[in-house]
Amino acid sequence: MNQTENSTPEAGPAHRSGFVAILGRPNVGKSTLLNQLLGQKVAIVTPKPQTTRGRILGIKTTPVAQILFLDTPGLHVPKTLINRRMVAVAERAMAEADVLLWVVDGEVGITGADRAVAAKLRVERRPLCVVLNKIDRLGKSALLPLLAALGELLPGCDVVPVSAAQGTNCEELLRQIVAMLPVGPPYYDEAELTDQTERTLVQETVREQVLLQTRDEVPYAVAVTVDAFEEKPSVTVISATIHVERASQKGILIGERGARIKQLGQGARRELERVLGRRVYLELFVRVQEDWTKHEARLKEFGL
Repeated sequence: MNQTENSTPEAGPAHRSGFVAILGRPNVGKSTLLNQLLGQKVAIVTPKPQTTRGRILGIKTTPVAQILFLDTPGLHVPKTLINRRMVAVAERAMAEADVLLWVVDGEVGITGADRAVAAKLRVERRPLCVVLNKIDRLGKSALLPLLAALGELLPGCDVVPVSAAQGTNCEELLRQIVAMLPVGPPYYDEAELTDQTERTLVQETVREQVLLQTRDEVPYAVAVTVDAFEEKPSVTVISATIHVERASQKGILIGERGARIKQLGQGARRELERVLGRRVYLELFVRVQEDWTKHEARLKEFGL
């Protein structure tokens, strides 16, 4: 280590900072890992693949470093316009990052899609750490062969086994990440956790409730826009619209006598009150935008 570049005897270790892209195929636990490393939820989480659509910045500030995590959509072979846009988001984050984290689902094991991601990463010249997630669901007899296989896929890279859901070994992962960051000053105030606006948090929170509550009844062709956001002395009043592709999907979201939309609103309101730290009045509407996922203009309108 070059002491003049990284530290001085008087000042101690130099401060480190940089962007860390969290990469992997869909549904390996990237957003859960981000939330765990930050100690607070900034990314929505559901059991469904491709929940994350855009780049989400999470900021972790410590006395010696500031880590700018980039949560990304899952890397996969895209077959539709919206999926191509999502993969492009992940690839841009990978190109911008100082450090790459490749997350693999230990419960499922190494799939063909994982090997395709590994092939992309093998040509990278930046620091790379492999994260074997969901070890809480693995026995020791299954863990060791997986660690060995990942070491063979990307020789010379650190492989850190973690449980993002339980926080197991996440402190060790943070230490590994900090060690790979370049020397540099903090980019954000130490109190900041994300660059997402409150309107974006509303959109994502409502979409999370749709994915959680409708399960397989409504596909991923759901977008949310905020129509009004007004802070009053005792309550924040929010109006939002859920956009779907077909009238049948609208009927599912509204439910019999409005029962489903009421449940969606209640779930989203409770989560928003936790995130925003104040009382929320939330009004939801559902609108049909036929085949919006196939049109560039609609995708841009919905922030994709």
